[in-house]
Amino acid sequence: MYLGKCLCGAVQIQINGEITDIIHCHCSLCRKNSGTAFATNGFINSTEFEITSGKNSISTFSFKPGRNRHFCSNCGSPVYSSNAQDPTRFRIRLGILDSDIAEKPISHNFVSSKANWENLDAKLPRYDSFEPSRK
Repeated sequence: MYLGKCLCGAVQIQINGEITDIIHCHCSLCRKNSGTAFATNGFINSTEFEITSGKNSISTFSFKPGRNRHFCSNCGSPVYSSNAQDPTRFRIRLGILDSDIAEKPISHNFVSSKANWENLDAKLPRYDSFEPSRK
């Protein structure tokens, strides 16, 4: 079981199954939706997904017919995506989860359209908090 919530905490979710096909997606749609270099997405069975709190705070944006992004109307956090062509699965952004997950990403996708400043092979310093130069 996995638990998660949006940034403001209004929407809380529970996943009662595994997360499959986890990828780091670098396509322009994922970059724009997340505001980051890439989005880490995985698939879940729709029957194993529950919004445990804040259903009334969910808003939906249809960016293509039958393809919907469901997000918190208070803070804008992506909660899940649905596709009318495959109602058995939802796509979830792993950043919404508070639980550690057992599954791991399997690939970087759409790397030909990645942000020009993203270097997948970078050996950048790593910190447990902010970088030391931040004031």
